[in-house]
Amino acid sequence: MNTKYIDLIDQTYHFPQEEFTLEGEHLRFHGIDLNQLIAQYGSPLKFTYLPKISDNIQRAKNWFANAIEKNQYKGKYHYCYCTKSSHFQHVLHEALKNDIHIETSSAFDINIVEQLKADGKLTNDTYVICNGFKRDQYVENIGRLINSGHRNCIPIIDNYEEIDLLSDVIEDTFKVGIRIASEEEPKFEFYTSRLGIGYKNIVPFYENQIKDNDKVELKMLHFFINTGIRDNAYYWNEMVKCLKVYVRLKKICPSLDSLNIGGGFPIKNSLAFEYDYQYMIDEILNQITITCAEADVPVPHIFTEFGSFTVGESGGAIYEILYQKQQNDREKWNMIDSSFITTLPDTWAINKRFIMLPINRWKDEYERVLLGGLTCDSDDYYNSEQNMNAIYLPKYKRDKPLYIGFFNTGAYQETIGGYGGLQHCLIPQPKHILIDKDADGNMVTSLFNPQQKAEDLLNILGYGTSGKTVEELEEVKQEAL
Repeated sequence: MNTKYIDLIDQTYHFPQEEFTLEGEHLRFHGIDLNQLIAQYGSPLKFTYLPKISDNIQRAKNWFANAIEKNQYKGKYHYCYCTKSSHFQHVLHEALKNDIHIETSSAFDINIVEQLKADGKLTNDTYVICNGFKRDQYVENIGRLINSGHRNCIPIIDNYEEIDLLSDVIEDTFKVGIRIASEEEPKFEFYTSRLGIGYKNIVPFYENQIKDNDKVELKMLHFFINTGIRDNAYYWNEMVKCLKVYVRLKKICPSLDSLNIGGGFPIKNSLAFEYDYQYMIDEILNQITITCAEADVPVPHIFTEFGSFTVGESGGAIYEILYQKQQNDREKWNMIDSSFITTLPDTWAINKRFIMLPINRWKDEYERVLLGGLTCDSDDYYNSEQNMNAIYLPKYKRDKPLYIGFFNTGAYQETIGGYGGLQHCLIPQPKHILIDKDADGNMVTSLFNPQQKAEDLLNILGYGTSGKTVEELEEVKQEAL
């Protein structure tokens, strides 16, 4: 009987895979020596493998180029990165190496855009697509960016008042898009997205607020659904409704020339993951081509807003199994040296699935386990519900350390987890490592941020600033920055 962990994987999945290989009994991820990473930096740690960001952007660009050629599509394609997936400078700098554009969702995003322009990473030719419900500061920042000469900043209208709000702060003419409030999947608690304007109201909205407004030019129709781009009846039904609105608008609005199909490409969450990206893109462009030909209108330029797809597969987290607790005759709890609630919040908030594999001891016997975090919270665990199947790991042995990795965790975890701030039960935030390649293709690592210390948390809580004057508190703040 095959009882080694490597045998279990071989029997269950195709292995090795493009990004996962073995060196002896040690796992490698995109060629990264994870065992050496642990030896150098310790555990727990999180890492970002920067080349994967560029790799995914180029993959998507190639898929769209192939689909444009296959369908003889007359429009252009523009790849936008959703900053909300990860706002970090190292992520934006890597992504912007690939001639892409930016999608924002709140006021401070514009400050990041301005900083990137000051650093020479963005130019006025870069499209900045501004989504989200726009409060005063967001409107003000958008106005400042456009007034500074960034004519390719396109606010996407989310509600009926935003045209007037933007007109008050923007000095010259400006371009806008309109977001469609798509109908949600039947299993949702509500019928229509809270974002955007309903299908039936878009044409009247254009006629009432934009058509005769000399200051505003409608450039784009924006379409996105929460489930992402999936090959199912729900997605194609919403796409057809979107295209009907587009051709109706195009016939009365010559300036409309772009369709933003949003984002939602899935990322790999299992060794058994399968998704035909090229087929989906081919079919989307085919549907657009057919619809526009039947209506006798030109096909639009295509914009996408890929966030998780851009950065998700670049991230990972590594933990050590500290101890095993046998709680009853069936349940063995492997306790990690960190917390799922604080470091991978999506695993407990929405049962998000990530690829989980041991880093070492692949040739040892395996056992079925549950994974528990360090907080005193009953939700701080990772089990078969999140992992799709039962969790099997090499058997716990006190004298043989076991390390495990969670992979493709690069989107949303840091911002949802409150990066740099307080963590549940004051479990410290782990160190964060950046991994890149030098000119010769060799792996280069650097410490982006060390693990939080007690002083960091005490300062946030006010203990380290007790009795200080306003001036002294400002000094503490500046030192922290």
